[in-house]
Amino acid sequence: MGNRLSKIYTRTGDNGTTGLGDGSRTDKDGVRVTAYGTTDELNSVIGMLVALPVPDEIRKVMHEIQHHLFDLGGELCIPGHQSIQEHHVTWLEDTLDYFNEPLPALKDFILPAGSQATATCHLARTVCRRAERCVVSLQRDETVPPFSVKYLNRLSDLLFVVARVLARHDGDSEVLWQHERPTIELKR
Repeated sequence: MGNRLSKIYTRTGDNGTTGLGDGSRTDKDGVRVTAYGTTDELNSVIGMLVALPVPDEIRKVMHEIQHHLFDLGGELCIPGHQSIQEHHVTWLEDTLDYFNEPLPALKDFILPAGSQATATCHLARTVCRRAERCVVSLQRDETVPPFSVKYLNRLSDLLFVVARVLARHDGDSEVLWQHERPTIELKR
């Protein structure tokens, strides 16, 4: 186990830099910090999701994902470190297949809406896509372990499917995008 924080503020970041896990310092707005910061944000949104009434099966899966994301954040914070392995990606694929199998075929685009849990899951999905873009940006400049982007890519797919599951669980139907729709007019 790493060092425990006994003092939360250190004042070492007051100049706009932060320490990486290997002891080096970098700008707080650097690509690496943005990548692991967005991964942390994703983990927080998933924490919001599991704070809502969701099926226990989904809660357990999301808690496991939170652990994976914490590992991924560490991986991104420590240059040269790898935590996410191929088996994590395979687990996401198997979990995605499990939740997707009973769902009806998707014939329309779905709006990110519905119950609070469904909408929060869609929010997690969009933050996941942003985290993925940040890691792709990082790998343009630095070496990134091979499964980081794959993990986030599969996770965003899983979050989309879980949002569909939650829409059904909450008794809602999915909110479908309608290309041909009447204009809404408000009258006083």
